[in-house]
Amino acid sequence: MNDVRRISIDEASARLAEGFIYVDVRSAEEFESGHPARALNVPFMHAVQGTMQPNREFVEVMKRAFPTDTRLVLGCASGTRSAAAATALAAAGFLELLELRAGFNGVRDPFGQLVEKGWLAAGLPVSLASAGTRYADVKQRT
Repeated sequence: MNDVRRISIDEASARLAEGFIYVDVRSAEEFESGHPARALNVPFMHAVQGTMQPNREFVEVMKRAFPTDTRLVLGCASGTRSAAAATALAAAGFLELLELRAGFNGVRDPFGQLVEKGWLAAGLPVSLASAGTRYADVKQRT
């Protein structure tokens, strides 16, 4: 299995400029409300009746949509889901995985204080979902 490096916002931005693809593993609803510009959505978990449920087809969809040597940056809201998603993809043979440790919203301490800025607070480009970026679109890739 490959090791997955957890990276900062600055490194993620630099890697995307080099051609890495950002895969936002938040739920479709979270993605629709705003995400890193040019990100693609493949939820690691789905929001179902107020709870988060595993997306049982996550690895399968990723393998159909991307060759295992695709250079990917994975991100979620705060780094928890993206770390788990990266581990699952590494186990499935993906080779070039980076995981955005602060995610879109940043990391907070137990008291709710921001300890590491996420994509949004860093002022990096944000988009709303558009054709070709949503989960349904990524599922159609072959």
